[in-house]
Amino acid sequence: MERMIVIGNPENRRTASLQRARERVGLPPAVVVPYLDLLRNHISLTEAAEQGGMLDGIPPLLRLDAPGENFDVERELIALGAPDAARDEGDDRLLPFGGRDDPQPMSVRAASALMEQRGRLYHPSQWFRGYGRLLARLEREAGAIWPTAGWLNAPRDIAGMFDKRSTHNVLKAAGVSVPRRLASPEALPDYDALYDTMRDARLHRIFLKLAVGSGACGVVAYQINPHSGAELATTTLAFDSFISKPPQFYNVLKLRRYTDRAVIRPIVNWLLKHGAHAEQWVAKAAYGDRTFDIRQLVVGGEACHSIARVSRTPITNLHLRSERMSMEELSLPQLVQENMRKCAEAALAAYPSSSVAGIDVLIGKDLRQPPSVVDVNPFGDLLYNVAYQGMDAYEWQMRRLGSGRRDIAR
Repeated sequence: MERMIVIGNPENRRTASLQRARERVGLPPAVVVPYLDLLRNHISLTEAAEQGGMLDGIPPLLRLDAPGENFDVERELIALGAPDAARDEGDDRLLPFGGRDDPQPMSVRAASALMEQRGRLYHPSQWFRGYGRLLARLEREAGAIWPTAGWLNAPRDIAGMFDKRSTHNVLKAAGVSVPRRLASPEALPDYDALYDTMRDARLHRIFLKLAVGSGACGVVAYQINPHSGAELATTTLAFDSFISKPPQFYNVLKLRRYTDRAVIRPIVNWLLKHGAHAEQWVAKAAYGDRTFDIRQLVVGGEACHSIARVSRTPITNLHLRSERMSMEELSLPQLVQENMRKCAEAALAAYPSSSVAGIDVLIGKDLRQPPSVVDVNPFGDLLYNVAYQGMDAYEWQMRRLGSGRRDIAR
């Protein structure tokens, strides 16, 4: 724990918060290896380790941070995921659905020419392919440098957690409660298949989620009136249509409600083409006239920091103006809280090569029912103004995982 390499975006809030926490607990700063430098071949993991004096046989702790909030990195990852990108055999091995073709793939040249447009979603499935390839390269290089390299979260697990289709399968196999899946991804190629499957299954309210989306991006709360067939989709997605080229999709960071099939159909089709997970819309527990779910951080097998996200809308992400509340403010029964923590701990335990994740836990309207996990976020430790035993999430990690490295995944 004395020595640590962080692979991330240096300007990211997670990276900065981690460095401040290390200073508070008396640890030296982590060596930060920028994603952009790796992607542009300005530095390798080996070179970063050499510069940090870490090629002496004693492996450092390796942490992968979120690659988002940096358009240059996004563009490079889309280019790395291109069909004509230079790559080694096995670079797609960490992708849970890597054998599935990406829709309308971009060449390296086309991806490299992308210009930033605020909120635009360029090519999520090709972006994820690029990120999976980068994770595979880092895993391979780290293993060559340090045969006993310790990852805070293993690259293979990060790729799996990122993909909601894979997460559902892993958690269900581990016996963790998850919302019912509508159908396999293969059975839902387009809007018509989704609509018909919902009607046939008499499952009239679902969440359709972009497989690799985050922060509510690509999430649609979708319902069909069982009698009239009328539709309602609540989402942050919007799009522009063109005559001579495909539509362009955007995350507008504000919930919109669509009832027109002519609008809903292209949104659903776009999500399904890029890979999506469809699951039952479970009624959430109520707080007054609002509902909530819980972001529960788990570190080294122990549930610690938590925050409730309380909202009048079906999508509770905090940046959509949901209210933050503590467990004390919710006044949940102790047994419910204990079951919620155990559920989150079981979710992370399904990824035995990882030590930290933010688990989104859904407590049902009937508090007697067991809680369910709706997401596992390998970068879900950015929790503002939330303390556990007097420490923020990053200081807690430095102390909790520093005791003889017992809890570090290998």
